[in-house]
Amino acid sequence: MTDNGNLTTQIVISIAQQTLTVYRRQKVIAEYPISTAKNGIGSQQDSGCTPLGQHIIAEKIGGNAPSHTVFIGRIATGEIYNAELGALNPKRDWILSRILWLSGLEEGFNKGSNSQGGCDTYHRYIYIHGTPDSEPMSVPLSHGCIRMRNQDIIELFEQIEEGTAVNIIAQ
Repeated sequence: MTDNGNLTTQIVISIAQQTLTVYRRQKVIAEYPISTAKNGIGSQQDSGCTPLGQHIIAEKIGGNAPSHTVFIGRIATGEIYNAELGALNPKRDWILSRILWLSGLEEGFNKGSNSQGGCDTYHRYIYIHGTPDSEPMSVPLSHGCIRMRNQDIIELFEQIEEGTAVNIIAQ
């Protein structure tokens, strides 16, 4: 490993533990509760599952946005999430505060396609992102993404760079 930040920093996401752990120079510097996919583990297009394996942070989105900013299609809508907005849109899958867009590195597993069709994390729009504070953590409830508390995703966003390694593991 070299010392240019993203190569000495790694994120490990544990599906079983429902945690995201940040390592810098192989030492734990932060650990956060998360929520992964309600549908479990998987990489196929339209599965609603969280993909396993080696990834990188392909893009960081929303760096100057206020906490609880609502994103649709990776664009800030101008809305700031609150309970009233949530009640008006009960079925919406809220993407708030920051987006860390993941890209898979393993061809046929979490990149490109395989015999079952598309399995590309980036093209499936799998993110690490903020979610309403009313949503539980440590319980798999997402549509495939990795959900975090807004204060946690903002803190994480500041600690990492595009290109940071992300390993999503089952255990």
